[in-house]
Amino acid sequence: MKRIGVISTAVLFVLLGTAALAYPQQEQQDEKQNKSEKQAKPDKQQQQANQDKQQQQRAQQQQQANQDKQQQEHAQQQQQANQDKQQQDRAQQQQQANQDKQQQHAQQQQQANQDKQQQQHAQQQQQVNQDKQQQQHAQQQQQANQDKQQQQRAQQQQQANQDKQQQQRAQQQQQANQDKQQQQRAQQQQQVNQDKQQQQHAQQQERVAQPRQQQLIEQQKQHLTQYRQQQDQERSRGQQQNAQLQQQNRASQYRFQEDYLERERQQQITFRNEREHDYDRDPYYSMAPSYRYYRGGSYYEINEYGADLLRQAINNGYQEGFRTGEADRQDRWHSDYRDSYAYRDANYGYSGYDLTQDDYNYYFREGFQRGYEDGFSSRYQYGQYAEGRYSILDSFSIQILGFQSLR
Repeated sequence: MKRIGVISTAVLFVLLGTAALAYPQQEQQDEKQNKSEKQAKPDKQQQQANQDKQQQQRAQQQQQANQDKQQQEHAQQQQQANQDKQQQDRAQQQQQANQDKQQQHAQQQQQANQDKQQQQHAQQQQQVNQDKQQQQHAQQQQQANQDKQQQQRAQQQQQANQDKQQQQRAQQQQQANQDKQQQQRAQQQQQVNQDKQQQQHAQQQERVAQPRQQQLIEQQKQHLTQYRQQQDQERSRGQQQNAQLQQQNRASQYRFQEDYLERERQQQITFRNEREHDYDRDPYYSMAPSYRYYRGGSYYEINEYGADLLRQAINNGYQEGFRTGEADRQDRWHSDYRDSYAYRDANYGYSGYDLTQDDYNYYFREGFQRGYEDGFSSRYQYGQYAEGRYSILDSFSIQILGFQSLR
């Protein structure tokens, strides 16, 4: 392309140079002609010859000019052709460049699509790997949970076996203690009976004065009315705690408390359906005091009939406490006898007659605390199991009551 441009430029310069040489020659000839015209003409022939020569020269010049013009036009056409070719070459080059650029863009787009596909494939593979890892983790976790459950069941079974063995050992120990205690109780009971007979004989000789007896009866009737009004409220609290036990999944404690509430309800129905209480024949109000005892910072006096009722309150508390502690142990609950509804209620076995509710509640809870400790620990430190019921040992009952004889 550069070579064609140089040749075209050289031709143009040659044509211009030829034209420039032709114009001075023409002027020189015109001057000679003018000069000749001024001179005298020798003759017409010479003049005609000169004219012919001049015409011939002008014809040659004209021919030369035409040739120059043709060459110039040819050079221009060649130059135009060269320019057209250059433009065509440039257009082809531009088209080729565009094609190359389009091809490059297509390759880039194809590469981008391949990269995107590879990235998507990598992401899909990564997701598959993550799903597989999560599935493996879930399976491992499930296996771990199963192993843990099996281990817990094995531990529970082991604990149940240990509890059963401890219970068997405790029963064996209890039986041995019972045999020994029965012998001791037989001797003690014989002595107690003798003492009781002596005391009853003495008490028959000494009764409470009539005004004092009536005062005690009126006070007890007031206590009875208040006690029966409280029963419905206490039963409602028991139902509320039952709902709480269900939420805590304390199945054994829930069953015990349901049984406790039902037994107490039946007992109260029995007490209320009894015929009118005969206070005049009730020895609690007619017998003179035999003992003095200390409770809550004060001393109180009580007769033998009332003392038996306090012993019964301790035994009732021990029995309910043992069953409550046993239920908490079976539920694997922490030890807390105060959390039990039976401990707070402390009215099971109380008819509303004779003893004050405060007295009964206090000694019921004393027995309950010791029974709960034995039941929760699966032992018989404070009591025993005989003839289908739990009862506290006489030695601890005597220690709790702390009676001081008034005679």
